[in-house]
Amino acid sequence: MTPSAPSLARRLLRHKVVKPAVFVLCLLPLLHLVWRGLSDDLGPNPEQTVIWTTGLWALRLLLLTLAITPLRKLSGWAELARLRRLLGLFAFAYAMLHFTAWFGLVNGFHADMALHDIVRHPFVLAGMTALLLLLPLALTSTNGMIKRLGAARWQRLHRLIYVAGAVAVFHFWWGKLAKNNTATPTAYAAILVLLLGLRLWWAWRAARNRRGAGAQGSSRSLA
Repeated sequence: MTPSAPSLARRLLRHKVVKPAVFVLCLLPLLHLVWRGLSDDLGPNPEQTVIWTTGLWALRLLLLTLAITPLRKLSGWAELARLRRLLGLFAFAYAMLHFTAWFGLVNGFHADMALHDIVRHPFVLAGMTALLLLLPLALTSTNGMIKRLGAARWQRLHRLIYVAGAVAVFHFWWGKLAKNNTATPTAYAAILVLLLGLRLWWAWRAARNRRGAGAQGSSRSLA
């Protein structure tokens, strides 16, 4: 019997080559950026090209990380969860590259210049806030930290990713606002709203089902 498309997809997701393949795919934007730099193909403003490219991929990977749970629930492919940690760590890595490029290429690694840039451009503060929100998530991403914190505390901590996603989208939107070019950030914001909206819907439905089950249990006990 020929396996169905869903079962074939699940078998592929379980294959040991999937995570290394995703690792390489996540590296490709950085390798392409390095290649453009070596080829002197970063455009008239190379510093901004590096900053915007690393920031954009940090946001894309962050949204992709947030998309794993909805995709898993909608498709029934539990194997997708294997990729969530890897994607989240790459989102943090690109965010760190984004910050380092801004701090080094724009401000010469001088804190006073960076502070002046934050005062002039408050959207930079939003970006730094998103990075700081992601930092504890990256530091506690190991199985050892899950055991040390306990599953419940670890899950509560990692809900910060929702806030980080919102702040990161706002950072992107605000940065484009000055150039009157908010179409792309608005699309990313719509994706974030969809991903978070699905989670809220499922949480509300689960709470309603628990209340219904509790009410039924109470009525049976009184019968």
